[in-house]
Amino acid sequence: MTGYILKRLVSAIPVLLGITVIVFLIMAMIPGDPATAILGSYATPENVEKLNRDLGLDQPLVARYFIWLGNMLTGDFGRSFALNRPVIDEVLDRFSATLVLAGTAFILCAVFGIIAGVVSAARQYGFADKAITFAVLLGISVPSFFLGMMMILIFAVKLRWLPVSGMFAIYGGGDLPDLLNHLIMPALALAVVATGVVARLSRSAMLEVLRQDFIRTARAKGVGERDVVWRHALKAAMVSIIPVLGIQAGFVLSGAVYIEMVFQWPGVGRMLVDAILKRDILLVQGGVVFVAACYVLFNIAVDVAQSLLDPRIKT
Repeated sequence: MTGYILKRLVSAIPVLLGITVIVFLIMAMIPGDPATAILGSYATPENVEKLNRDLGLDQPLVARYFIWLGNMLTGDFGRSFALNRPVIDEVLDRFSATLVLAGTAFILCAVFGIIAGVVSAARQYGFADKAITFAVLLGISVPSFFLGMMMILIFAVKLRWLPVSGMFAIYGGGDLPDLLNHLIMPALALAVVATGVVARLSRSAMLEVLRQDFIRTARAKGVGERDVVWRHALKAAMVSIIPVLGIQAGFVLSGAVYIEMVFQWPGVGRMLVDAILKRDILLVQGGVVFVAACYVLFNIAVDVAQSLLDPRIKT
């Protein structure tokens, strides 16, 4: 197992390097002068020249990339000029908020998606199967940001049950109940589409397992249907479900960008949008690379979990 983990970590290095190249080139191709955009009304020729020198923008493109990459490998992601603080400090502060939102949404989509898929497969063509299929198709069809705005309109504006935006109340609050109160709507809006995908693919995986010989053998031996479905079939189906969860983790993490904007959640997604508008190059590059690295590491963890369930995967 240790060798397999090391092999997956080594294989992730080219992926991360490719991500750094893509992010760097995209930011370099944005039209306009970043120094002029950052300085605004203070963009005198002398100030622009000095800022370009401080940012390293006076260097050739290849040299700028390797300087930036070398600094990141030492833990120096640069300094945000818009916020006047180290990029890594800002990213870590914001990522904790994104982790709360995306982590909650992922848990919801994993739990409810798997349960819905198992129940739907166990009651194939029955009322429960048809009802779950309809709800899943409806959830997949509705964009998360639109659902979020509708939830704000209904539960915050009309009914006044939940707060409109933010992570904590502006005055007072700051405790766990206050956090949960603010978390309900954005987490549900973010989880709906992923829940539908997990439910559909869990149903397919369960139907395939329920047709296999060992399931028929278990039923012939008198094992109860509940144990057959939830203990035997689900365990075998998890080999196919776990990779789906890994993909949906990336969807949830990327989807947090627009959900954070809709609900004004103080996470990495909102930080990146603000940084792009302010042309804060180092903050954008550092934030995207950090989030991408977390996603790559999560996928390695998913592969390891899958190999524990099915040792044939370790090659």
